[in-house]
Amino acid sequence: MPMAAVQIVQLAAVTSSLVLLLLQPVAATMVPPAAAPGARDSAGVTLHVQRHQVLVDNGVVQVSVSKPQGQITGVRYAGERNLLHFGNGDENSGGLDSTDFRVVSSSEEQVELSFRSTYDPSRFNSVRLTVDKRLVMLRGSSGFYCYAIFEHADSWPALNITEARLAFKLNTARFNYMAVSDEIQRYMPRAVDRDPPRGKPLAYKEAVLLLNPLEPQFKGEVDDKYQYSLDNKDNKVHGWISGGPVPVGFWVITPSNEFKSGGPLKRELTSHVGPTSLTMFLGTHYVGNDIVAKIDDGENWKKVMGPVFIYLNSNPRRGSFQALWEDAKAQAEAEASKWPYTFPESPDFHKATQRGSVTGRLLVRDKYVSGVDMPARLAYVGLAAPGAPGSWATESKGYQFWTRASVTCGSFAIGNVLAGEYNLYAWVPGFLGDYIYAASVTVSAGGAVSLGDLVFEPPRSGPTLWEMGVPDRSAAEFFIPDPNPKYLSKLFLTRDNKYRQYGLWDRYADLYPRADPVFTVGVSNYSNDWFFAHVTRKVGGGVGLTNAPTTRRIRFNLGRVVADGTYTLRVALAAAQMSRLQVQVNEATRKGSEGVFNTPEFGDGNAIARHGDHGTWWSFEFPIKGYLLMEGENTISITQVRAFSEFFGVMYDYIRLEGPPGTWRDPTTLL
Repeated sequence: MPMAAVQIVQLAAVTSSLVLLLLQPVAATMVPPAAAPGARDSAGVTLHVQRHQVLVDNGVVQVSVSKPQGQITGVRYAGERNLLHFGNGDENSGGLDSTDFRVVSSSEEQVELSFRSTYDPSRFNSVRLTVDKRLVMLRGSSGFYCYAIFEHADSWPALNITEARLAFKLNTARFNYMAVSDEIQRYMPRAVDRDPPRGKPLAYKEAVLLLNPLEPQFKGEVDDKYQYSLDNKDNKVHGWISGGPVPVGFWVITPSNEFKSGGPLKRELTSHVGPTSLTMFLGTHYVGNDIVAKIDDGENWKKVMGPVFIYLNSNPRRGSFQALWEDAKAQAEAEASKWPYTFPESPDFHKATQRGSVTGRLLVRDKYVSGVDMPARLAYVGLAAPGAPGSWATESKGYQFWTRASVTCGSFAIGNVLAGEYNLYAWVPGFLGDYIYAASVTVSAGGAVSLGDLVFEPPRSGPTLWEMGVPDRSAAEFFIPDPNPKYLSKLFLTRDNKYRQYGLWDRYADLYPRADPVFTVGVSNYSNDWFFAHVTRKVGGGVGLTNAPTTRRIRFNLGRVVADGTYTLRVALAAAQMSRLQVQVNEATRKGSEGVFNTPEFGDGNAIARHGDHGTWWSFEFPIKGYLLMEGENTISITQVRAFSEFFGVMYDYIRLEGPPGTWRDPTTLL
């Protein structure tokens, strides 16, 4: 990815943080503008290698790259001199330049360029990786492809990679309309609107209240790059559209997520005010340090990141921006249908003939729900590095391959899998727990592995006495409040996106200033009466203002109690940040009491501050002796005891109380 330089921050003796950034120098020599789209498609791709830069042109798009550094200095398209930001600021400075340039291939059909740097132990702070950044341009293509090969030799010291990204900063004078999804798109404020005195930083630097923006329509809104984040499964295309006589779209298309970390639910940044567009290959957002790629001392490791496609489109007739967005979505589908690509020249990118497939059918066995095995409808089924159940959510060094099971019978097919050894993982919306196939799965080039029928038995000790929420790894079904009008973002007014509003953590204390609410099973409604995030409450005032723990209480009735039985409370969490839960049964308070349960400290995803409805999924079970319960009214209290920050807390996914197993009888067997 020649547009990207690698910025290194030395964190510890074995740790470097890698950030791939797009840099634009102050000046660059440019050849005449590229022709209009379609003007000379038949002429093929041309390459001009100059002393300090390389220019690639296919008659539709022209890209200039610094040599040998591998920084994109310009993108010409549809008569636009440069779609990229071209200034003298240093906002993208500090990157690691490539040192070796090579023409991998050059023909009228395609040009592929390599910009490579490698570890040099004689140089202070030299990155302990070989980074080979590639740019590919094809005949007639309205864009270009970027990928990179990371390699760590078995003789090199350890390295931790916290972040690797492809970042484009676009022409600030031209691009002003951003589209991330069908719902999240509009004209956007300018980057200068975020700087004082036009903008005011809020609880953290990324969140800015727009006080006096250039466009009055944005006054009083909050802008924060985390508001526009998406799950990997949903992040197919995003980007910007420029105004002017001929609207132009600049889109980042991700045709596959096999090279991204954390699986389908990993949430990451997309596009944001700058105007900036990103591809996050590796990152800790919404998960924390558990997902850092830890390369051991002497470990031989290699991974191909990408390719991703930078797609450009235009509308000479000044049609609607919606037409450009719909075209970009169609192009994203077309790119996905061509995966794995045939054109990358690196032997490390494996083509279709070098891959295999895995098929099977997943069933769910839960006798408390059904007397027969049930199809795991729409289950997420995937292959990832061998590990424990659910380890795929924090895995970043290998590749992952995911699909959805059939809505009818639970069958699944995972295609285009790189040869290697994997575990097969799954989770089923509507059921607790993580599935893992007992044996490892070995995929060979051209091979087809059929696993037949697989059975997932979700965690369960007894019949459901009551439940709250839906086990879907999201807090979205719980009560999400309206934002404080002082911090309203007009883009996120719908129910589906309201959780993206700024400052919802403070709304809990606004709604419940003196006491925490009590949820009564059978009376209360979790969509209206159970705040989605368990957060702190500010108490005191002035210099004495502090955060205090809050307690959620669940009140319920039991018709009878099995005193010598064991009841099970299951608490599933959609996210957590530096939290520790204490669960009390019927207000037991004595230290060491059987009615008091404590979790260890857990969570590092910061999803509350980053406007998520989920981060990393957590699940706890608490065995409750029957003699701690009473016939009639009971109360279970949950306290998040760590209150050192307003962002410490958890998001709820699902809560269930189960009775002892002997208290249930299958009604279909009763006479």
